[in-house]
Amino acid sequence: MIVLLHQSFKKAYKKKPMSVRKRFDERLTLFIKNPFDQILDNHPLSGEWAGYRSINVTGDYRAVFKQQADATIFVDIDTHHNLYGS
Repeated sequence: MIVLLHQSFKKAYKKKPMSVRKRFDERLTLFIKNPFDQILDNHPLSGEWAGYRSINVTGDYRAVFKQQADATIFVDIDTHHNLYGS
């Protein structure tokens, strides 16, 4: 599986607390092994994020990605509220 981190993701990632970054790194390892592991709650998004998917990083943080034929591209990481407004 090819996983890429978009520049926008890298920028957001750097601003997150170390605990969130470490948790994402753990979740990414799990994602690479099994993208649909129950812990990740990998699910499609709707509305302005239609066509993207999300995984749980922590109780409140999510990582948003776009699944393409040849790669998975993570585009953002933030709290549920900041990403989706609710």
